[in-house]
Amino acid sequence: MALQCGIVGLPNVGKSTLFNSLSSAKAEAANFPFCTIEPNVGVVTVPDSRLKTLEGLVNPNRILPTVIEFVDIAGLVKGASKGEGLGNKFLANIREVDAVVHVIRCFEDENIVHVAGSVDPVFDKEVIDTELQLKDLESVDKKIQKSEKIAKSGDAKARKELETLLLFKDALTSGKNARSVEVEKEDLEAVRDLHLLTIKPVLYVANVDEGSLANGNKFVDQLREAVKDENAEVIILCAAIEAQIAEFEDPEEKEMFLGEYGLTESGLNKLISAAYSLLDLITYFTAGPQEVRAWTIKKGWKAPQAAGVIHTDFERGFIKAEVIKLADYQLFKTEAGCRENGKIAIEGKEYVVKDGDIMHFRFNV
Repeated sequence: MALQCGIVGLPNVGKSTLFNSLSSAKAEAANFPFCTIEPNVGVVTVPDSRLKTLEGLVNPNRILPTVIEFVDIAGLVKGASKGEGLGNKFLANIREVDAVVHVIRCFEDENIVHVAGSVDPVFDKEVIDTELQLKDLESVDKKIQKSEKIAKSGDAKARKELETLLLFKDALTSGKNARSVEVEKEDLEAVRDLHLLTIKPVLYVANVDEGSLANGNKFVDQLREAVKDENAEVIILCAAIEAQIAEFEDPEEKEMFLGEYGLTESGLNKLISAAYSLLDLITYFTAGPQEVRAWTIKKGWKAPQAAGVIHTDFERGFIKAEVIKLADYQLFKTEAGCRENGKIAIEGKEYVVKDGDIMHFRFNV
């Protein structure tokens, strides 16, 4: 599943430094290092300690982790919704991603100019929010004009659609993001074709100085207060430090370096895991002597859909799935041991796959 997170932010907030750190970070499983699809698109592995656990149990020829794509989107300036700066490119790129990683400057440095003249994380957030809201408002207004004409003819579906569109217009006009509008799932069809920019899930990254890594600072507090009603996570990291961490190839040296800053894992790992979760994704595994592999699926998918990620034939000819829980695999050491102790569940088409399931599919085409 090639799902993408777009990294956005004003100029000079550390956005590109963060992306470049992702690009040079050594993947936890060397089989799948970061790679660049385009100059501003990269694929990174999702950290998952369960892969190492399975490696120790199965001793496979190779390990393949699951991945996520990050897009370094052109820096935004005020007026982007009107095409200022690289506005059109920015808006086109962000429209294509599944989720937004919003990098916000939370550090002072007189050597790095701030576009607004001073560090103000709430202002930075609002600049980007406003530009995206204005673009969304433009899209909603255009559709309202079409829906109004049809609704006047007495079309019940068009009237319902118009009601929903007006709810989104009210929110956007009052400076709120589209994702704040609470409507029934089926009513979202009214705006689905608009690909609204502010309806996408968002993750905030507070880029701090070295001294604020452990506990944050006043700027982080301001940001958290500003987003408290958005049900959005705030990740604290220092892009400059992440760039150094990414250069370590030796795990022990990397761990020692992290320890100097009181960290147990890099901010990038936290960011990658949080982005994966933000997209409502989970992981299941296949395990055998040839390979142990992680597979990405949407939370709530049933067994046939999950099988289809491996190959469409698996979904089309799905018969059943054999499922082992990792704790049982660890207890009984082998697949045979799990089978002998009745710890392999046979599941059918209605089984909802759980995060961490170890699965083997039976199919016939």
